[in-house]
Amino acid sequence: MLRRFWLLFAQAVTVLLALMFIVATLKPQWLQHQGEFGKQLAEPIVALREVAPGMSGNTAQSSYAEAAAKAMPAVVNVFSSKDGSLPPDPRAKDPLFRYFFGDKNNNRKQQEQPAANLGSGVIVSSEGYILTNQHVVDGADQIEIALSDGRTTNAKVIGVDPETDLAVLKINLPNLPTITLGRMDQTRVGDVVLAIGNPFGVGQTVTMGIVSALGRNHLGINTFENFIQTDAAINPGNSGGALVDVNGNLLGINTAIYSRSGGSLGIGFAIPVSTARSVLESIITTGSVTRGWIGVEPQDVTPEIAESFGLDQKSGAIVAGVLQGGPADKAGIKPGDILVSVNGEQITDTTRLLNVIAQIKPGTSAKVHLVRKNKPMDIDILIGKRPPPPKQQQEDDQDDNGG
Repeated sequence: MLRRFWLLFAQAVTVLLALMFIVATLKPQWLQHQGEFGKQLAEPIVALREVAPGMSGNTAQSSYAEAAAKAMPAVVNVFSSKDGSLPPDPRAKDPLFRYFFGDKNNNRKQQEQPAANLGSGVIVSSEGYILTNQHVVDGADQIEIALSDGRTTNAKVIGVDPETDLAVLKINLPNLPTITLGRMDQTRVGDVVLAIGNPFGVGQTVTMGIVSALGRNHLGINTFENFIQTDAAINPGNSGGALVDVNGNLLGINTAIYSRSGGSLGIGFAIPVSTARSVLESIITTGSVTRGWIGVEPQDVTPEIAESFGLDQKSGAIVAGVLQGGPADKAGIKPGDILVSVNGEQITDTTRLLNVIAQIKPGTSAKVHLVRKNKPMDIDILIGKRPPPPKQQQEDDQDDNGG
């Protein structure tokens, strides 16, 4: 009896080993799952906060086609020329083109052609108003607009503002596409943006990047600077085009790039829509942009200046000169005064002073808080009208002659 029991036990073990061999050969994952399950039971349970089913913590989009499709119809190509000339051949900068046709011959032909320019613009109104850069249409005798739907027409310059490098054009066509204006107060560094324009004359192009910085100034590009900086590729021909958000709303007018080669290095600048809208409304209403002015030559108060003059004030704008007979002179402001605030607006440097004064309506009174020989005092000043910059001053991007 005992012998029969051991015989049955040996047969059972043999069958079990045979089954395990077969499973290990044909379905080894069955054994692995069992091992992992046992391991999981032995490990401590860690509380993790996870995204709920059906939700995603990643807000990035896989495509910006809808934003591009919304904004692109309102972005136009701007061909401006003197003496009715056409834009220069875009192939002129191609090394292969120059190899076959020669630099000297090509340069001679370009010199014989009247001056021409190529840029972009944005239709902001169904009445046909277009925002672009002033340098795109500067001195042009003829301006031609090409829409994305194939229509072309001539444009009229309604007004320009060289100090922000903006211009307002107007065309007369039916059923014009328009762009929606965005909100700068909701724009943040890191937001995805699209740049739309006509780089190098190749045709309408969309590039993507982020907002790299806000409020960029002291660049020496314009008199009034408050740029959006972006790494979206902006190249020659993009000037006057649109910088839009992921919903296709206008955030800025592309205006300049930092480049040593002429191409994009990932540092581009756009005029914010808030500035563009203010200039647009002023030009449409009055034909020009009216800004406040007090007639001083300011200089930034730096720690070095404060130390050398023994000043307690470490920021603000120090008055280096006062225009005789100007608003500041009449109000009693003197060289050496440090302007700290205007109508309660803090003055941190000359750029801030310029922008604050410019926003005050000429003919109104403003309260200026200043420091004179380390003694604070308040002065009321009647804001004057900012004179237009001389032509040579515009071309050389020289200083603005004060706030």
